Amino acid sequence: MRILPSTAPLRNSRDFRLLFSSGLITYFGSMMTFVALPLQIKELTGSYIAVGILGIVELVPLIVMGLWGGALADAVDRRKMVLGAEIGAGFCATLLLINALTPHPQVWVIYIVTLLFTCCDGLQRPSLDALVPRVVRHQDMAAASTWQSMRWQFGSIIGTASGGLIASSFGPHFVYAIDIATFMASAALLSRLRSSAPPAGASKPSIGTILEGARYAASRPDLVGTYVVDIVAMLFAFPNAVFPFFADQFPQHYALGLLYSAGAIGAFIASITNGWAQHLHRHGRMIAIAAATWGAAIIATGFSRNLWLVVACLALAGAADMVSGIFRSTIWNQTIPDEMRGRLAGIELLSYSLGPQVGQLRASLFAQWFTLRRAIISGGVLCIAGTTISAATLRSFWNYDDRTSEHAQREREIRAKKIT
Repeated sequence: MRILPSTAPLRNSRDFRLLFSSGLITYFGSMMTFVALPLQIKELTGSYIAVGILGIVELVPLIVMGLWGGALADAVDRRKMVLGAEIGAGFCATLLLINALTPHPQVWVIYIVTLLFTCCDGLQRPSLDALVPRVVRHQDMAAASTWQSMRWQFGSIIGTASGGLIASSFGPHFVYAIDIATFMASAALLSRLRSSAPPAGASKPSIGTILEGARYAASRPDLVGTYVVDIVAMLFAFPNAVFPFFADQFPQHYALGLLYSAGAIGAFIASITNGWAQHLHRHGRMIAIAAATWGAAIIATGFSRNLWLVVACLALAGAADMVSGIFRSTIWNQTIPDEMRGRLAGIELLSYSLGPQVGQLRASLFAQWFTLRRAIISGGVLCIAGTTISAATLRSFWNYDDRTSEHAQREREIRAKKIT
């Protein structure tokens, strides 16, 4: 059985290589900022709630821009959408740097810029995700999903560890300056992508086209299951918002960076050894099992008192989340028609982003009301319970098999005629 992922997507597609390289660079800087933002707010306010509010600030623009960005991805040149949003995000990083360099950095400025960041991400990600099926062969989609995940996880490992160390040692402004440089390099790579015009006869973006995508998603319980299980897992068991406070319980000065990067380390290991995934066909079942494993690892994290044991538990959680993510992406990319890909990518963005955003507030409130460790442990318990109920209720999702799915078979036949 193959262990390492296939390199076919990287060998066969120039545009996929550009997307991979761009994502590797930009996510490195973004994950540094991901650590620096809550750390800066914690230092300015000392409040669990103030840190947790970051997730709520991102919520409304994520919903609105994610859905609208999905509609745009089916109606405009996806390359232009991706490049324009990348430049906008670089401008946001510049605003963070300016605020951090002032004598008295303002928390409200951080919230506003975070909101703008989310708008850029919501507009970009559907087009970015919808580009991949156009530039990668159908039979290589599982491998492409693995490579996409690997670039995020590699950036997460190096970015979060570096971000925690640099922000703690030299200040958040150093992190924001690095982030600006990564956006510039990423935009240069994205500018070399080939044009990706909308499908023939594409409808103009409107509320009606968004609702059309939502109705299509709702008509397929297998897709609904991928959304529900991920939202449940992240809503209840995403403790990242309390990491700046959790790190204070350990004597090591590098604890914060380790807490943020541990999950990415586990995910990266799961990615580079994920060649076995192409031999499995019951993807829904694997998603549910992986989500429950995530919850169990978060419970163990809450009970652990040693930093390295905590890191091991978070690494296991990250590996489980990676397995879930690979199979979710495979279902999406192998079964959704190209003319619906952008709008469904917008819904997917909400499914894997809403949970963490609201989950940050849940973890912060539970830590404020109860205790830090109870907030983490209770989240893991709720995750397992919610995943079990979801899988038992959505039988089409639990029984999904790519060998017999009519949607996968249809796309397989269509894509066989359009090898890039």
